Amino acid sequence: LDSAGYVLYIFAGLVPYLACAEAVSTGVSSVITNKSVLNNTVFPIDLAPVKAVLLAQTTMATGLTITVGGVLLTGRAHWTLLLVPIVWLLLVMSVIGINWIISLLNVVFRDLQNLVTALLMVMLIVSPIAYTESMVPDSLRGIILVNPFAYFVIAFQKLLVLGELPTTVQWVVLVSMSVAFFGIG
Repeated sequence: LDSAGYVLYIFAGLVPYLACAEAVSTGVSSVITNKSVLNNTVFPIDLAPVKAVLLAQTTMATGLTITVGGVLLTGRAHWTLLLVPIVWLLLVMSVIGINWIISLLNVVFRDLQNLVTALLMVMLIVSPIAYTESMVPDSLRGIILVNPFAYFVIAFQKLLVLGELPTTVQWVVLVSMSVAFFGIG
């Protein structure tokens, strides 16, 4: 990749991270934050974590618009751009499920929101946002394989910038992980 391509590559991974981090950091305390609303009205508790995810999608939409604009301006547009909404939907499903789980756990374990902040920082470092999978030494490649967010980063980078399809294994992991998080949540 040339310098413009590398910047787009980073943006393609950073934008979903920022949206995900915003949704999770807000979602972890969403039930506790809205406790007064939940006690005084007939408000479905399930919607508080979902609201955090949906509000974070403005960050995602803005970032993707800028990234797609950069891709178009640099002549890197591929038909794979059409698959980006599918990966985006899978990401939203995953984060909603994760938020349902962690917001409930945060009611019992109040320090979880502090732990989530630290985990989001670790997730930024261990996700292949500024580096490719091939740059990771074989001895550390397992970190990417067990990082659920890495699959989203790789998929967005491949579809947006590289014009490649994620592998069959990556698609299977993305779909099954999203359905599992959503279902468990």
